[in-house]
Amino acid sequence: MEYKDYYAILGVDKKASDEDIKHAYRRLARKYHPDVSKEPNAEEQFKNAKEAYEVLKDSEKRAAYDRLGDSWQAGQEFRPPPGWQEQAFNQGGQGGQFHSAENSFGDFSDFFSSLFGGGAVHFNDGGGGQRQAHHHAKRRGRDLTVTINVTLREAFQGAQKTLQLQRDQTTQTVKVNIPVGLSQGQQLRLAGQGEQGMGGGPAGDLYMKANIEPDPLFSLQGKDVFLTLPITPWEAALGAQIEIPTLAGKVGLTLKPGTKSGQKLRLKGRGLPGKPTPGDQYVLIEIQTPPAHTDEEKQLYEKMSHTMKFNPRKAMA
Repeated sequence: MEYKDYYAILGVDKKASDEDIKHAYRRLARKYHPDVSKEPNAEEQFKNAKEAYEVLKDSEKRAAYDRLGDSWQAGQEFRPPPGWQEQAFNQGGQGGQFHSAENSFGDFSDFFSSLFGGGAVHFNDGGGGQRQAHHHAKRRGRDLTVTINVTLREAFQGAQKTLQLQRDQTTQTVKVNIPVGLSQGQQLRLAGQGEQGMGGGPAGDLYMKANIEPDPLFSLQGKDVFLTLPITPWEAALGAQIEIPTLAGKVGLTLKPGTKSGQKLRLKGRGLPGKPTPGDQYVLIEIQTPPAHTDEEKQLYEKMSHTMKFNPRKAMA
């Protein structure tokens, strides 16, 4: 196995304070968290930072790790020194045990296990003899992430959905409550529905990343909803009172005379629910020209061309 330089992984000095170590870990966790990071090898980098922090934040583990000295280089082939387990556990101050580590993204490395967990160790019982203890660190199961498809209307009003998860060649049914106002990419968490833990450790969590499916009428940007509204030339020219769809049902809309194609109208609070304020619905006006199929329809257009002295290209002259 390879030696890990936990100080180098966090980018801190060996004399770094607990606060320095905490800040360094938080910075790396934000940068490499697999749910948000686009950095290459983000999950591996996150695991390394989490493992380093697990050791250096704990005064006993850190003291034991520091006893290895400066004779090792990162990546160098490593084996614990003779008598390491006995020495480390006797000085751990925990009756022969270190605190167990929890790992949200898989097991810690073999290097960590060789120092702080796994196997049987011997240490003095305080009476001149030795006794054997099996030190198995409880390890939290790995978190799982899946994508859950949701319609826009389900995201708007909330719903209950059923997922079929494949685990160990068996199918598990999980019911999921979709909250009102679910947004694109939002994560839902089901505690204890991830992978099983090891050594009696708790199960991980199941994270579901929301994918809001395309809607035939509406598009979504954040909490705002967009609707393209086709209208006739006379509705645009003369104004009109029309009904339009929203996610909550139909509402009335007033078109002022002279409404232009491409104009954007806002319906406040008609988007996805949310705090502190809900989203809005935007109506994008699209004036559609009726086709002229019959002679009567063609004559009407000819009359308009003679009656209405309108030149949309006047500015180009």
